Amino acid sequence: MKTAILFAGQGSQHTGMGKDLYERFPAFREVFDNANLPFDLKKMCFENPDDLLLQTQYTQPCLVAFATGVSRVLKDSGILCDYTAGLSLGEYSALAHAGVLSAEAAIELTAFRGKAMADAAKGISSGMTAILNLDEKDIRDCCNQASSAGIVSICNYNCPGQIVIGGEKKAVDQASALAMEKGARRCIPLSVSGPFHTSLMHPAGEALKERFRTEPFAEEQIPVLFNCLGDLNTEGIPISDLLVRQVQSPVRMEQTIRKLFALGVTVFIEVGPG
Repeated sequence: MKTAILFAGQGSQHTGMGKDLYERFPAFREVFDNANLPFDLKKMCFENPDDLLLQTQYTQPCLVAFATGVSRVLKDSGILCDYTAGLSLGEYSALAHAGVLSAEAAIELTAFRGKAMADAAKGISSGMTAILNLDEKDIRDCCNQASSAGIVSICNYNCPGQIVIGGEKKAVDQASALAMEKGARRCIPLSVSGPFHTSLMHPAGEALKERFRTEPFAEEQIPVLFNCLGDLNTEGIPISDLLVRQVQSPVRMEQTIRKLFALGVTVFIEVGPG
């Protein structure tokens, strides 16, 4: 029996997340207390003043602090895994769980990532929409046809029957309308603060590339499946390169789960506050 631990991404955050764990588990509390951030982590997670937890520059380090705290508790409890992965932001938590990054480094890096992504999204009227029950080729065709209205592309392969597109709002709306004409069951606009995992995040990728020059990445103690590959990093691509690519290319979560099944995983443990 093989086990995988999966870490949630943005959208799973909520006011009060982690408060019970902070009070109950010293290992979780240590992660929160050691976080080096320019804001009060406990107040942000437990109280969410002015709904700031919805803003990606706060969401990201808060969720990773929660996840890496839970990771410590799991390890202390003897709950181990054969593989790990995370959805988008959750990939940083997976890397911390695998020993590639310390919890403190993962939290600091995602604070930087959150700001870089927020900066890249400034001034762009953007959107992301989940398209249900339409095949990938048809969705690609819709995006290509709508590209005259702006940038739009597939940004998340979530699961069978659900693919997310993102980009400039006018183009996303046009691609969504075309998808409905082609037979999509539904097109659901998502509440997000930027066109994540599209080429519009290239400036964030460049900022991360520069930041990673001074960041040491250790060897994986647990095999990690990466978002932009939907697979293990069998070719030895530098992890920093994969993370730069990740922020501006599609998250291949469906492929990741299929690969885990192929590797013999039968037990999945999901870590997230939702």
